[in-house]
Amino acid sequence: MLAKENRIRLDKEFDRVFKTGQSFYVKTLGIKVATNDLAYSRFGILISLKVSKKAVVRNKLRRQIRAIISQELPLMKPGKDVIIIVLPLILNKKFEEIKEELIGGFKKLGLYK
Repeated sequence: MLAKENRIRLDKEFDRVFKTGQSFYVKTLGIKVATNDLAYSRFGILISLKVSKKAVVRNKLRRQIRAIISQELPLMKPGKDVIIIVLPLILNKKFEEIKEELIGGFKKLGLYK
């Protein structure tokens, strides 16, 4: 589980990342990154009802993505706000495939030390 300090919670913070952030999209995920003035990175996950109408499915995806972020967080540069946008095609993917795509996106956006 992500610590509270590593979460983006407020709508205005999400809006700032969407307006000023750098983007990377694949078929199953979108990643937006903006710099922050903090000594740590923060993450937000967006999963709309278009992905699945069932909250159980959306929450499972959210937990899987948080688990990947928790594993990778010590390897990442501090001072970034990251929003992960989940797209409907993710439902056909296994956990390992999701992990590969997410880590690939993080690398393309230069989030690793």
